Amino acid sequence: MATFIQQLASMSQQLALVSDPKNTIRFSPDSQPEVPKRLVPPHVESLKPYQPGRPPEELKKELGIERFVNMASNENPLGPPPSALAAIQANLTEINRYPDLCGTKLREALAERFATKVDNIALGSGSESTMANIIRAFLHDDDEVLTSQGTFIGLYVLVKAQGIKLNTVPLKNYHFDLDAIADAVTPKTKIIYLCNPNNPTGTIFTRTEFENFIRKVPEHVLVILDEAYYEFAAHNPEYPDSMRYRLDNVLTLRTFAKAYGMAGIRLGYGLGHEYLIDYVNRIKLPFEPNILAQSAGLAALHDDEYLEHTLLNNEEGMAYLTGEFDKLGLQRIPSYSNFIMIEMGSQEKVARIHEGLLRHGIAIRPLTAFGLPTCWRVSIGLPQENELLIKALKNIL
Repeated sequence: MATFIQQLASMSQQLALVSDPKNTIRFSPDSQPEVPKRLVPPHVESLKPYQPGRPPEELKKELGIERFVNMASNENPLGPPPSALAAIQANLTEINRYPDLCGTKLREALAERFATKVDNIALGSGSESTMANIIRAFLHDDDEVLTSQGTFIGLYVLVKAQGIKLNTVPLKNYHFDLDAIADAVTPKTKIIYLCNPNNPTGTIFTRTEFENFIRKVPEHVLVILDEAYYEFAAHNPEYPDSMRYRLDNVLTLRTFAKAYGMAGIRLGYGLGHEYLIDYVNRIKLPFEPNILAQSAGLAALHDDEYLEHTLLNNEEGMAYLTGEFDKLGLQRIPSYSNFIMIEMGSQEKVARIHEGLLRHGIAIRPLTAFGLPTCWRVSIGLPQENELLIKALKNIL
């Protein structure tokens, strides 16, 4: 009788034969193309995935440079809050355990911050995760989504991935045209998506514009108000902070990725009526977000000093870059966020700027994927990074 070790050895030899290319079973060429068609629904087969900027390490290797400044992704250049890093360090020994399923401590802290109830809050792995849960929870059959052209392309991907029809109206002077969106609502419209400040234009719609718009929204329509860049615009008295309204048919999305400098840890949240939030929480993955994200978010939320530093750096960087862009004669779009969009008038000019800056070790974001092929977007960096950008632009222009 063969020993257990001998049996394992025999199995290993059999597996080796299977992994040998000479012994691989091949499907006939005639049948192979039919397999994906049977398995993949047409709306998924035609889906274009979200295309992020290329990783800095890949670009450094390709361009043969050692120093690279990423100003393409609207990240916080200050790095993560020290308080969040300390919280992560303190919880590293707990990663063998599942996190709190309900994210109780973080939701309680958010509820206190926004003077609401825990039941009004949903957590997610980034605000986009909560957006995906909203789409899965409330859209079905022939429901339709309505939004603007030239806004966050993650929304487009999520909606189309569900096989839901997406309708858009054009931007008006690089702003959301709320009147046109209200006029485009049909009986099939289930969700309207608004992004304020808008990514990638940096523009906002005002309190008056929003109040006039929301009066026109029918009862059967849910409004997603994406406020990922809320902290950068909140000081503006014309900015319609959704939490001042507390509207039953509005779901707010916010994140720790931008102002709180934790894009890599993937932590966001949604705010809304407990009836709606209940269904969003039923849809979300169990134990999301992870234990380190929850602890880091809780620490960062109370780190007012870090947030003030972020806003000050952004204010000073915005003033410097807008002044320099004006001197260079670039057509910039007034921004209320942590980035600026530039209109070049042609896709060729955008490509020239993009490629020239890459050779100087600086990444910006061309906006063809956003439906704005004649524009590029740049994030506010540290003072020295902003100066490097302007120096490189002067050389290129």
